[in-house]
Parts: sequence; C-alpha cells; structure tokens
Amino acid sequence: MTNLTLVIGSKSYSSWSMRAWLMMAHTGAPFEEIVIHLDTAETREQILEHSPAGRVPIPKLGESTVWDSLTIGETLAEMFPDAGLWPADSTARAHACAICNEMHAGFTDLRHGMPFNPRAEGRTVQISGPLAADILRIQEIWADRRRNYGSDGEFLFGDFSIADAMFAPVVSRFRTYGVDVSPTSHVYMDSIWAHPPVQQWCKGAEQEDYITEIYEVGK
Repeated sequence: MTNLTLVIGSKSYSSWSMRAWLMMAHTGAPFEEIVIHLDTAETREQILEHSPAGRVPIPKLGESTVWDSLTIGETLAEMFPDAGLWPADSTARAHACAICNEMHAGFTDLRHGMPFNPRAEGRTVQISGPLAADILRIQEIWADRRRNYGSDGEFLFGDFSIADAMFAPVVSRFRTYGVDVSPTSHVYMDSIWAHPPVQQWCKGAEQEDYITEIYEVGK
C-alpha cells in the first residue's frame, strides 16, 4: 500500500484543504495529516517544503506529489477506482465534472463575502447583489443534480462523490452566515453536515486555538 500524506491548511479557514481531505477520507485509505497554519510569517516557507506551487492542499502519494483540488480528485479516483469518487454513469460523471469545474473557477463573490469559517456559526454579513447571484446559482446546481441524478441517495449524484466534496465548504459557509435557502437545499445541506467525515473535519476546526483576523468577518 502506498504511504499517503495530506498537507493541509487550518481546518478553521482552508476550504480547499477540506475538499481534498474529504476526497482522501472517502477512499477509506489511512493517511497522515500535516497541518500548516495560514497567513503567518512562516506559512509560505513551510508549504514550499512540500510543493513548489506554494499552496495547500498537497497530497503526497508515495513518491508523487500533486496539487490543485481537481487534479487531486482525479488522481485519487484513478488510485482507488472502487471508492466511487465519481458517478459510475458516464452522463452523470460529465455533469459532476462540469459543476466541479464551475465551483473551482467561479463564485468569487461568495469566497470574498463569506470566508470559510465553520467555528463562526451565527454571524451575518451584508449580501451584495453579486453574492446573492452566487447563492442562487449554487442552489440551482444542487436542485438540478438532486432532481436528475440524486434520487437514489442523499447527495448530488446519489452517493457521496467528488462533487459533494467540492460543495461541502459552501454548505459550511451557508450555515455560518445563516443563508436562507430553499427546502431542497436545506435537505441537501443537512445530509452533507451529517456526513461523518464532515463532522470529523469540523471537530478538528473546533479544536484549533488560533485566530486569523482576515477570516473573522460578520457580526
């Protein structure tokens, strides 16, 4: 068995690390976890010890090191073909890839207006027009995938997949800032939040004892 290590940022603030961590956890393979605190004087130097890209997350898969969340997902899907990281049906998989890419490349107003911070539930922020548009589009994605591909399970394509890992931090953001969502979105969010690896990640965030002010927004 290949030795697996995942280098991540703070569980309180690194949404991209959460995505890769959930993918890795879904394989069922044991892995070592290395946590690097974000936005300190030493952060970049510490990350560069593991990857020339200078960003987390970084899975170290035996002798191979990769980066970028979608590349990580594809690599793990190839390494663990029985884990079901992508939907088995080719059409469903194509739609899963499409929404993962949309999440990966878009929703900048959501990222900036609602920083990832699962420890901060109960806060509120100003909802700008562009942020409201991001929130609406995300709920459209969830409703469409649940309606067309997810009827046989709790998640976007039935069983948990890379697509759910990509949107899990969005669920956390909506919970943190009390976003008013549709009944369909609410059911999906409850399923994500009850998923044991998501709970494990959030418990890890609660145990962190440092604060990075730039991520502490809202009242």
